[in-house]
Amino acid sequence: MKTKITRLFNIEYPIIQAGMIWASGWKLASAVSNAGGLGLIGAGSMYPDILLEHIQQCKKATNKSFGVNIPMLYPNIEEIINIIIDEGVKIVFTSAGNPKTWTPVLKENGITVVHVVSSVKFALKAQEAGVDAVVAEGFEAGGHNGRDETTTFTLIPMVREQIQLPLIAAGGIATGNGMLAAMVLGADGVQIGSRFVASDEASSHSNFKQKVVAAKEGDTQLTLKELAPVRLLKNKFYDELQRLYQQNPTVEQLKQLLGRARAKRGMFEGDLEEGELEIGQVSGLIHDIKPAAAIVKEIISDFKKAKQKICEC
Repeated sequence: MKTKITRLFNIEYPIIQAGMIWASGWKLASAVSNAGGLGLIGAGSMYPDILLEHIQQCKKATNKSFGVNIPMLYPNIEEIINIIIDEGVKIVFTSAGNPKTWTPVLKENGITVVHVVSSVKFALKAQEAGVDAVVAEGFEAGGHNGRDETTTFTLIPMVREQIQLPLIAAGGIATGNGMLAAMVLGADGVQIGSRFVASDEASSHSNFKQKVVAAKEGDTQLTLKELAPVRLLKNKFYDELQRLYQQNPTVEQLKQLLGRARAKRGMFEGDLEEGELEIGQVSGLIHDIKPAAAIVKEIISDFKKAKQKICEC
């Protein structure tokens, strides 16, 4: 299966596993890469020494392409960049910041750079910064999100119309049908997060995985736009947040309720009541937990079936 994305990353299938906090360690990244996709280690929930360990373990677990996702607002960003360069990582996905800051440094060291955006404006800025590809993520996605609330089906063709770079679709994609739809709209590949949270190899807590599998339509909501928009599963913390919103809170009051390490508490430690549970709308289509390789196989199989069905129409 050849696309601009498979050629760019030297992978078999145009499937990228998102670098999610508290879920995307070396076990998941290497499993996806070994299955023919591109696995990403999520640096956003790792101190530099932990990231170094995950990179080294991933290199032992796979001889296939893998990468690292870096939120550019990371406080130890310079140390993280140096580790990635020193360890010979060849692919970096950047997000949550200005791609102009680090793209030249990464590319000077032979690294393929991809930037995650939520709008046409930022896609153009990423192209201008010299990145090799763009991930356009609709607001259906889990975790931190764009403020414009542009859906994936709207965003992908608008970005495709404006940029010449390879384009990866993200947000609301967990099946082969969704992958085909995204590619018909102009994407060269897809980035999938929520589906891989419900995998055996994801480092997220089993309680959280089971909560994702149990989710139904309407169980997630985009909130905390005053701080950084984030899509969450509804739980006790979410209900407390909504009660606070009824009082027209200040940013400081929102920060106080959020506190520190609430995402870790929910997704990594398994506190389903007080934790922050970040997941996408597509969780309503996720019904089981299985190995990452089985997920990749199922997506590709369903993609081929859906494509064949359309051709028969």
